[in-house]
Amino acid sequence: MRIGVAGVGRIGTMHAAHLASLAAVDEVLLYDPIEGRAEQAAAVLDKARPATGVTGLLEQADGVVVATPTDTHPTLVRGCLAAGTPTLCEKPIAADLAEMAVLVEEIDASGTAVLVGFQRRFDPAVVELRRRIVTGELGPIYHVRATGFDASPPDPAYLPTSGGIFRDLLIHDLDAVPWLVGEPVAEVYASGSVLVDRAFADADDVDNAVALLRFAGGAHAVLHGGRHDPLGYDHRIEVLGGMDSVAVGLDPRTPLTSLEPDGPRVNSDAYPGFPERFRRAYRNEMQVFVDVIGGRADNPSPARDSLVSLRLAEACERSRRTGAPVRINDGDGGSTP
Repeated sequence: MRIGVAGVGRIGTMHAAHLASLAAVDEVLLYDPIEGRAEQAAAVLDKARPATGVTGLLEQADGVVVATPTDTHPTLVRGCLAAGTPTLCEKPIAADLAEMAVLVEEIDASGTAVLVGFQRRFDPAVVELRRRIVTGELGPIYHVRATGFDASPPDPAYLPTSGGIFRDLLIHDLDAVPWLVGEPVAEVYASGSVLVDRAFADADDVDNAVALLRFAGGAHAVLHGGRHDPLGYDHRIEVLGGMDSVAVGLDPRTPLTSLEPDGPRVNSDAYPGFPERFRRAYRNEMQVFVDVIGGRADNPSPARDSLVSLRLAEACERSRRTGAPVRINDGDGGSTP
């Protein structure tokens, strides 16, 4: 099997390396819009060679991973649809909700598999958490808490195009938590502050935020995250149900110190960033993509689900700016204060 990777920056190169490690993948074809970049990556990656532009990539690949800048995603995904080539596209598949809704309709009409790269859906521990929720092992869900803190703030030059903290950082929780709970969100309330760097305020953004989600069945989720954790990269999800209480992302590398006498201390090998924290998830993501192409697995992250997380992110941003809760209107893609 030949898999193409469009975009060989940090995350695209990581995907290519994971693909090359899979026995089912014979060759990894690389394309990047920056001249010479694909050749440089191919020189250091197993099973890899540069493709002859996007056309060569689509002509030869059995599946394509799209890891280019966001504004190029719709064009590349449409090219894959026209070729009938299964695709895994990094989030988001489009920059705004209206554009994404149109693209989702095209994807559904094409019948071509398109997976969205929300890596938590591929994380083995999160997958097990969802299994326990679906089977009822946790009982009725009372409460979910999601933690998401970067170790270091992003480059200030990135902030004006990031889309803001809810679209960029907390979008993963806004995807994973409703997927886990299995119910629509009825209302959101969000708040944020600038505590790390005034560059966030200059970009009309915040660097610490919280969001409260109320689900249709009455359960609540609290999402909190920020752009700086001095101990390391901390991303966890905790679920309290009527029969059990469980967590993912809590292990010896979690950057959290307990003040209890016998409590855990921060490991010197605390997670420095997302590639290390979600290493198993990213590798499994490529395995699942290959299995979807081969007809051995269902798509766990379909494009239509992306509408949910982006819709919630926009509602959270609106709530942060107005200071008021925002109700989520089922079925119409909108929200009301």
